[in-house]
Amino acid sequence: MGNLKFAYWVPNVSGGLVVSKLPQQTDWSFEANKRYAQIAEDSNYDLALLQTRFFASYGAENQLEAITLASALAAVTDRLQLISAVHPGLWHPAVYAKMLSTLDQISEGRAAVNVVSGWFKQEFTGFGEPWLEHDERYRRSEEFIRVLREFWTKEKAAFSGDFYKINDAPSKPKPVQGGDLPIFQGGNSSAAKQMAARVSDYYFMNGNTLEGFKKQIDEVRELAQQEGREVKFAAHGFAIVRDSEEEAYQQLNDIVHAADEDAVEGFKQSVQEAGQSTQDKQGMWADSSYEDLVQYNDGFKTGLIGTAEQVANQIIELKKIGVDLILTAHFHYEQDLERFGKEVIPLVKEKEAKLKAEGVLA
Repeated sequence: MGNLKFAYWVPNVSGGLVVSKLPQQTDWSFEANKRYAQIAEDSNYDLALLQTRFFASYGAENQLEAITLASALAAVTDRLQLISAVHPGLWHPAVYAKMLSTLDQISEGRAAVNVVSGWFKQEFTGFGEPWLEHDERYRRSEEFIRVLREFWTKEKAAFSGDFYKINDAPSKPKPVQGGDLPIFQGGNSSAAKQMAARVSDYYFMNGNTLEGFKKQIDEVRELAQQEGREVKFAAHGFAIVRDSEEEAYQQLNDIVHAADEDAVEGFKQSVQEAGQSTQDKQGMWADSSYEDLVQYNDGFKTGLIGTAEQVANQIIELKKIGVDLILTAHFHYEQDLERFGKEVIPLVKEKEAKLKAEGVLA
């Protein structure tokens, strides 16, 4: 395993990363996200993940489209890798392959993509698109990824699947990274894990306990080995770093106490199908509590809450079980992003180097 990498959720939708009425210093606008990206780049972050959202399911009334914003951020940053999230079904993979190639050219090799199979039915039916059964959405996503790579690696792309057909179509220029442009994907279900094993580079995991993360990593790693592949793992966590553990948990309690109950309930209803529609009932949010859903990717579960030392120690435990990338969300982006980057990430790197020297980490 290489050194841990760090990414942050880009707040490109209004309402921040928690469904709470507690005032937060986080803004969805381009100017704000320009500042956050530059702060992140100066504070040891490696990547930024831009959300895809078109309807306001939990109070996110305003949404900036991911790859459009990524292109703008590419022009005002030098190092950050920009991961644009995309919904197959709302985009044609041939068109999106061209868009990602363009972003990779603009950014000089800093484009990446997160293929989101979709959980919010209204975003599809509202645009007149069919709403596929759960596992079918993952089959479509797998074809989407195969088409992307076909365009990035072949002189002319050809593909014949159940969802997409490509007939000797050209696409130039190719990405700077070629077929190595990183592809991320999430999902807790068996269909998601099998898809990750076959075609994805990184498997994104919602917030979880160490035991929960290890179970997912072990399952996907074994499936990938059966395919003759290796998959890297990214773990999400909502980070609250304060001077004391008590102060950090008080912030958490304040966020949950001020939760927007109607919005949390709306989100719960929206994701019930995602969590319960699979045969194993292990889709995303299948066992999320009310508190978990206040942070809509279960980020509190991961335990990145406390002093910088405590959070760094928890991240090292994640590294030990096979996590390659830490994806953080924050409450006050204006200050919390910088604090995490300048206080926690250097500590993690020091601990990592020490444990590698001792032979504890590979």
